[in-house]
Amino acid sequence: MSHEETRSAGDLRNTGLSLKHDRTWDYELDRIVEAVEERDAEKVGLQFPEGLKRSAPGVADDLRKLLPDDTRVLISGQPCYGACDLDTYMMRRTDVFVHFGHSPMKESEKIIYVPLFSNVDVEPIMEQSLEKLEVGDVGLVTTAQHMNLFPEMKEWLTERGFEVHTRKGDDRLTHEGQVLGCNYASADIDADQVLYVGGGKFHPLGLAMEHPEKKVVIADPVNNSVSVADTEKFLKQRYATVHKAMDAEKWGVIFCTKIGQGRWDQANEIVENNDNAYLITMDEVTPDRLRNFDMDAFVNTGCPRITTDDGPQFHKPMLTPGEYEIAVGNKPLDELSFDTFHGTW
Repeated sequence: MSHEETRSAGDLRNTGLSLKHDRTWDYELDRIVEAVEERDAEKVGLQFPEGLKRSAPGVADDLRKLLPDDTRVLISGQPCYGACDLDTYMMRRTDVFVHFGHSPMKESEKIIYVPLFSNVDVEPIMEQSLEKLEVGDVGLVTTAQHMNLFPEMKEWLTERGFEVHTRKGDDRLTHEGQVLGCNYASADIDADQVLYVGGGKFHPLGLAMEHPEKKVVIADPVNNSVSVADTEKFLKQRYATVHKAMDAEKWGVIFCTKIGQGRWDQANEIVENNDNAYLITMDEVTPDRLRNFDMDAFVNTGCPRITTDDGPQFHKPMLTPGEYEIAVGNKPLDELSFDTFHGTW
């Protein structure tokens, strides 16, 4: 029996929640082999999200059995949390580059995206979610791992009397009804309640922050839990961070060099309008990397999740661009909002 048939792994998103189900994945090796043959490839690069890096050697073994002996298989060790975390160094040095775990954000003949759809049955958790929903208009959203079941989810709700509203977000999103950790445009629909089917609480929290007028019900089939997104605790944390930064004199403005995360114009605008702001470029933004900079506070123009997920770990306040505008007095405190990416690259 191959690794592909037997292997199971944890949640693709680092939710911090204990898993209630094992999940197995189809790595679509035949599609990779076909691409190698078509391009007469000598080097194949594999990139995995953090939760599946442990699977990398097994997938490489399975792939090598199917490829010519002189084909080299390389594994990326770069951090990877989304489709925007492409290992561009490896891309330039391989003939075929395979990105596992996320749907395409940037189409390219060079990249093969293998989304790794979840094998978890979503119907039981949707049944539980009915306790939190009112029959009528409802929006439906999910993540890339459950997109294979999206038509069935929609039909299931329709059969139970719901008027289901869905839409495709902007160019950063691949599928109708898909949300990312940095983009919730798919929830911009005509319904006062939205059902999020997927793992973790970050995506529905962001959705609830961006659409405060909507009730967001979380149906998590991986952790077998149903809840309603509550933004109050999150907002208190962000308000506290902004207050800490109000006395800051020296600002470090971070520009992320990852291919899908750069907001160059925004970073430069902040620096140009503040003589005490300094532009810092880096690919991976971590607390350790910033500790050596003598700054009073930081503004992160890269992935919003760096600020919201890792914010408490930084030694000085880490703000979003919108929060920075509040801290320096350009905007009132009540305009605090969730930082998201809109549009594409």
